[in-house]
Amino acid sequence: MTDQMRSGFVTFVGRPNVGKSTLTNALVGEKIAITSEKPQTTRRAIRGIVNRPQGQLVIVDTPGIHKPRTLLGERLNDLVEQVLGDVDVIGFCVPATEKVGPGDRRIAASLDGYPRAKKIAIVTKTDAAGRDEITERLLEVDSLREDWAAVIPLSALTRDQLEVLCDEVLSLMPMGPALYGEGVTTDESDADRIAEIIREAALDGVRDELPHSIAVVLDEISPREGSDLTDVHASLVVERDSQKAIIIGHKGKRLRDVGARARAGIEELIGTRVFLGLHVKVAKEWQRDPKQLGRLGF
Repeated sequence: MTDQMRSGFVTFVGRPNVGKSTLTNALVGEKIAITSEKPQTTRRAIRGIVNRPQGQLVIVDTPGIHKPRTLLGERLNDLVEQVLGDVDVIGFCVPATEKVGPGDRRIAASLDGYPRAKKIAIVTKTDAAGRDEITERLLEVDSLREDWAAVIPLSALTRDQLEVLCDEVLSLMPMGPALYGEGVTTDESDADRIAEIIREAALDGVRDELPHSIAVVLDEISPREGSDLTDVHASLVVERDSQKAIIIGHKGKRLRDVGARARAGIEELIGTRVFLGLHVKVAKEWQRDPKQLGRLGF
């Protein structure tokens, strides 16, 4: 990295499921944020670090902005507002595959509340759209604000235009030294990442009403004596007995499938063989209960 470095914080905003976490992972070059087709998958501010010769970007991946229906939803929106007030650049994301709607307009207008940050518009998922569709989306997005520093179409999946975005965001950052050492890709702990890997596996294929009700608590992680195994024990927390039955599945099949998927991801992360023990617990209406939210880290 040069003496004429730029460094700073960027976050991507937009409705749930517009591809923010996928974009973060693609830029970092490593999976640091879980992804799912279910909206509101991201629940924390997760930092991913991108190092380039000309500088360093710290991407803060946040939950999607949505109308909250629970106390958890309100707290997630508060978290997004806090992040937006602190970053240097805000990237507003709209998928190429969907027309700009009232939710997009509302979020774009709300960026007035963060005058310090420079704003760019990003049309995501161009790999899934035709040329006319992409052009239409670029025109729609461009008209939402007059102060876009840039409007960039891209695909995180095929990496098309990814470096264009990276260069553009870096050029908007203040001059300054790197905020993290080289080789660091996230400030997430292994324990947090393991809990998220398990939650991602649990989200796969569940019914629409379930995703918001699933939380994961890591109970234990320890190397097994005299073995190359690491023991990981975690609890999947849901709100109702009926949800517990769905997660466990017929004769425990679904929970075993979740465990198999999660174990593969955990082994890749920590580099050892893993014994994964999963338990399902019920915490009634935890999304609406301040005490339960506190225990679960929200």
